[in-house]
Amino acid sequence: MIGLAPFVVIYDASVLYPVRLADLLMRVALKGFVHARWTDEIHEEWIRNLIEDRGIERAVLERRRDQMNKAIRDSLVEGYEVHLPTVQALKLPDPDDAHAIAAAIHAKAQTIVTANIKHFPRRVLEPFELLAETPDDFITGLLAINQPALLEVLREQHGNLKKPPLDKREFLTGLADSGLKNTVRAIEADFMSEPRQGPRG
Repeated sequence: MIGLAPFVVIYDASVLYPVRLADLLMRVALKGFVHARWTDEIHEEWIRNLIEDRGIERAVLERRRDQMNKAIRDSLVEGYEVHLPTVQALKLPDPDDAHAIAAAIHAKAQTIVTANIKHFPRRVLEPFELLAETPDDFITGLLAINQPALLEVLREQHGNLKKPPLDKREFLTGLADSGLKNTVRAIEADFMSEPRQGPRG
């Protein structure tokens, strides 16, 4: 992945809602593991839910949205509406998810990363050569490819937490609470130990 053309993934609104999880997924994309993409409709969904659930001001969330769009090159999928009639005819468990699948088709994505895995059944995705993965499966899959690089991403994320700062155990607990239980199990021993120092020259 790093050093090769990254594969394309759609980040569903459900994984952009939890701040710490969204931060990790953004860092993964910024490091070149994947080419993350989304739509204005996906943005509007997580923004609306955070306003309703937590009372966060829309202006604050829209700044976060704009920063995300700016940070990832060619992240915004447009023109996907042409695929909506085809997807809507497939009788999804939740018809409101049709836009995410249509965007994935239009973007030629390989994977939709979603916390609502049951909303994206295999029978619907297979004809379009698409997969749906939970964030936990997605991150553990990246760990299997390049664990040292992923550990570095996690250490950077932990080191950047200032308000409030968290110790390593608290950070891992927060990741697990965000749905990354298998990820935490896979990296816990290495993460809790001090990173190996390179040779001095």
